[in-house]
Amino acid sequence: MISGKFKTYIFVILSVCPALCFAGPTTIKAKLDSAYLLMGKQIGLHVEIVQDKNKTGYVPVTDGDTLTRNVEIVGWRNSDTTDLGNDRIQIDRDLILQSFDSGLYTLPPILYISGKDTFRTEKSTLKVIPVNVDTLKNIHDYKNVENPDTKWTDYLPDFITDYWWLILLCLIAIAAAVYIIYRVKKGKPISLPLLPKKKVLPPYEEAVAALTALKSASLWQNGQEKEYYTRLTDILRHYIDRRFGVNAMEMTTSQILALLTNEEAKDAKNELRKILDIADFVKFAKMKPLADENEQSYRWAADFLEKTKPVEPVADSQAGGTAARPDDGKGADDLKTTVNDDKEGM
Repeated sequence: MISGKFKTYIFVILSVCPALCFAGPTTIKAKLDSAYLLMGKQIGLHVEIVQDKNKTGYVPVTDGDTLTRNVEIVGWRNSDTTDLGNDRIQIDRDLILQSFDSGLYTLPPILYISGKDTFRTEKSTLKVIPVNVDTLKNIHDYKNVENPDTKWTDYLPDFITDYWWLILLCLIAIAAAVYIIYRVKKGKPISLPLLPKKKVLPPYEEAVAALTALKSASLWQNGQEKEYYTRLTDILRHYIDRRFGVNAMEMTTSQILALLTNEEAKDAKNELRKILDIADFVKFAKMKPLADENEQSYRWAADFLEKTKPVEPVADSQAGGTAARPDDGKGADDLKTTVNDDKEGM
């Protein structure tokens, strides 16, 4: 049996143990916000002190002190105290450092004096990176909470305030790429506002010039019938797109013919149908047309342009008004004359 006196000893010991467990040593730690610092900028050295509530102490540094010959203490942030329970507290303070000399520096320990005891942190290493002199114009100081004289730029990350011009260039490049891709997909010419715009020929004149260039290439004469009909139909499809507002570049032959309902287009649909039918056979069935068929397709294309070219208004001297007359058709007539001359010379 346990005597009553022994029980009393056990009770006293158990009562004292929690108090002994709650008490603990004072500790101090220090950690830099970053191991790298741009010359002229500021960085925080976070100091963490854990101690009993009934203890007091201080860090023996003031503004203007130096941790090393090249790293200066420029201020403190207000401390923040956290109750850890069990009569223990944690004190957090930030020491603000600055350096105007590049290099790799070993920072000495931060001391904390509490009564007759002195506690110290581990050493820290800080690398100060040199920058251009112009960059120093954008140095952002840490502002004390008691003197909140700040600008809106002080809340931005340093990489934005330092490299805003690079970010702007990237945004412009992205916008330009999106614009170019959009114009290319829509089949529209790419024009820059700062460059002089290239003169755009009317649809009829552009198509006549393209047909002339196609004849000069002598494609079917050199066994390139597929390339010849591909270019010929592309010229006509592009002309129809600009002339009648029909997206012929992405349509089938039947779709194009079904949408050409204008009066001037109705008379020319027969020539267009013949050209597109022969082109489909050449491109998809690998048919090789005769020389006469190739020349005839060229004449049909010239006739189609002639029959569907815009009508220009002309002045009516007797009525005092304007009357509509067709264009002189010089471009298409020249094309047909060239074809006929070539045929006679064969």
